[in-house]
Amino acid sequence: MLGLSLGVRVLVSRGAVDFRKAHDGLVAVVREALREDPLAGDLFVFFNRRRDRIKVLVWDRNGFWLHYKRLERGTFERIEGSAKRLEIDRARMSMLLEGIDTRSSRFRKHFARDVRIGDRDDRHEPARVAQ
Repeated sequence: MLGLSLGVRVLVSRGAVDFRKAHDGLVAVVREALREDPLAGDLFVFFNRRRDRIKVLVWDRNGFWLHYKRLERGTFERIEGSAKRLEIDRARMSMLLEGIDTRSSRFRKHFARDVRIGDRDDRHEPARVAQ
């Protein structure tokens, strides 16, 4: 399974990609079509035309990983939007890989998706423990 850490962006290419492309071909797509840095450590997600295959390209400090999944039945969800690429969160990426339709799923009313404690100046100070 693909591990998704907190600081990693997940960028989905909306257009179909020729799946004969390997590492170097997808790096060229990231640079030229998506206008992103493939060495940033972000996950770049690509689909084939039939949307039954997915490739995920990621840099990990000394080389590229290329993750590939082929569905035996069905298709991956189409990510809606007008841009060439869209950023999705880790939860949506996990649901996408598991075949969950995120258009019909929703977060609970009082569920906080992003909680930040303190302000920006407090980030570099050690955490205080209540006694």
